[in-house]
Amino acid sequence: MMNEMARFSARRPALWAVAAVCALAWPALAQSAVAPAARADNAAASADALQPRKVSPYKQQKLTEKAKNYYVAAWGIDKLKVSYTSSGNLIRFSYRVTDSERAKTLADKKYTPYMMGQRSRALLQVPVMDKVGMLRQASTPQVGQEYWMVFSNKGNVVRPGDRVNVMIGTFRADGLMVE
Repeated sequence: MMNEMARFSARRPALWAVAAVCALAWPALAQSAVAPAARADNAAASADALQPRKVSPYKQQKLTEKAKNYYVAAWGIDKLKVSYTSSGNLIRFSYRVTDSERAKTLADKKYTPYMMGQRSRALLQVPVMDKVGMLRQASTPQVGQEYWMVFSNKGNVVRPGDRVNVMIGTFRADGLMVE
């Protein structure tokens, strides 16, 4: 029995050493198995950040002749344009007046202009500055003059290529492309 105890105690330090090595080596083995996958994910994420934003395969369509004729006949305006500013924090809506009587609704200060992004469903408003007031032209429309208003786009929720709706009082322009 003593011989067996001596043999067991002689093997015991070896078993503890094997257990200690396994305990220390296991996290390193697990990390080396996970690390390539994590490195691949990080590499893919950084590669995506370096690539330019994908461009839509669909061609931009301008207003149809029927739509242009409608805006001229109903609202007295033409050359509707929605532009993305260089910083992206503002979106400019501009139009040219062809009939000053019909275009009065767009220049009336009592109506609050709104722009709604069709993709993001964000409702943008004209910002009001303390000393300047609303960032829009609100004078009596004159034939042949181009007028504009600027909408706040904080967070860049509306981007170039998106379609927007512009609403001012009873005026509504749907599906304008942001250029």
